[in-house]
Amino acid sequence: MSKLAKRIKKSLEKRPSSSVPLVEAIEVLQQYEKTKFDQSVEISMRLGVDPTQADQIVRGSIVLPHGIGKEQRVVVFAKGANAEAAQEAGADFVGEEDLAKKIVGGWTDFDVCIATPDMMKVVGPLGRVLGPRGLMPSPRAGTVTPEVAKTIAEYKAGKVEFRNDKGGNIHAIVGKLSFETQQLVENAEALINIIVGLKPASVKGTYLKSTHMSATMSPSVRLAI
Repeated sequence: MSKLAKRIKKSLEKRPSSSVPLVEAIEVLQQYEKTKFDQSVEISMRLGVDPTQADQIVRGSIVLPHGIGKEQRVVVFAKGANAEAAQEAGADFVGEEDLAKKIVGGWTDFDVCIATPDMMKVVGPLGRVLGPRGLMPSPRAGTVTPEVAKTIAEYKAGKVEFRNDKGGNIHAIVGKLSFETQQLVENAEALINIIVGLKPASVKGTYLKSTHMSATMSPSVRLAI
């Protein structure tokens, strides 16, 4: 068994033994032993859903009130006027078949991939590369859209996508540890509220089983929700 680093051990000493309110959880994270970089803060939610049932998939997106503290790199599949609009909106890379070839060649140095509907013939075959990385454009996620400028602006402002994994869990970043406490509170509340509101009608019993908050390199804190 590997030994815990001294920093983690010291942080664990400050970890509450029971669930705590959101504000207190954030304060605990901020009191943990520091790292040399600004850690991301993440919310993890265990849902009482059956991931094998299509009508119990919980997914969506949200523009967090205070962003995520990171400039997201956005690539766009578009042509003509849509390509020009994407470039003007601040897309990091815009292309067609040339962009597809670059991705097939192994390039995935971006955080968001957006495509206009007329480009899906080009994007479709990239599912094997983009799908496992969570980067495949999707109408349900809002990344297959003719409104490229608006969508780019949302992601640059801090839009976050979420989807439950095979275990029924959702993980999403809600900011940086350097954020003000209230900023993290508002971001976390916005995310939690939208996920709670997306409870599938077919789910029986407890929907929200547990919620934890953690930083990139810290122990988690269980939230009292």
